[in-house]
Amino acid sequence: MKKWISVALPKGRLGDQVYDMLERSGYDCPEIRSGSRKLIFENEEVGVRYFEVKPTDVVKYVERGSADVGIAGKDILLEYDPDVYELLDLGIGKCRMCVAGPKDWEDDNERTLRVATKFTRITAVYFAGKGRDIDLIKLHGSIELAPIVGLSDVIVDIVETGKTLKENDLEVKEEIVPISARFIANKASFQFRTAEIEAMRDALARETAGNK
Repeated sequence: MKKWISVALPKGRLGDQVYDMLERSGYDCPEIRSGSRKLIFENEEVGVRYFEVKPTDVVKYVERGSADVGIAGKDILLEYDPDVYELLDLGIGKCRMCVAGPKDWEDDNERTLRVATKFTRITAVYFAGKGRDIDLIKLHGSIELAPIVGLSDVIVDIVETGKTLKENDLEVKEEIVPISARFIANKASFQFRTAEIEAMRDALARETAGNK
């Protein structure tokens, strides 16, 4: 039976960018460009199998061994803390994880800080490191709305251009960590297929050189 390298690609623009890099590196799969509704795309000649999943699910497929490797944002890795190897910073999908709030807001250390976010682990770890007591409010969307309507004092969210914050009279107060896409591997797969996975990593590294 043919042994494939299975690659979990995040759906959307990031996954398209990464596939372009892999295609240029010799890991092409023409069928993936066909517009087919298939879920799995294979190129037997180069021994690669691709499937697209939600960005937040990539780490689950890789951690549990359904995919040998995958591409996930650093935000996802920090939030879910999966037991995988992080092999390469691809230098794409760059943005920042930030604390943001109203322009006239100033922290009052005498009271608990109300923080709205969907990144609860990152937020808890960050403020614990500052010794700051917080009331953590988990939201799933429209995070910028929370301080505007008084649900929270500040938010923790991904900031790319800052345009959405500006349009809602919010601004970055603190930067927590820079974010970019990372090439990750299942630990067992890496142990038994080190050469193949390192070859893919090295090919991506050559493509990545101009992104940093």
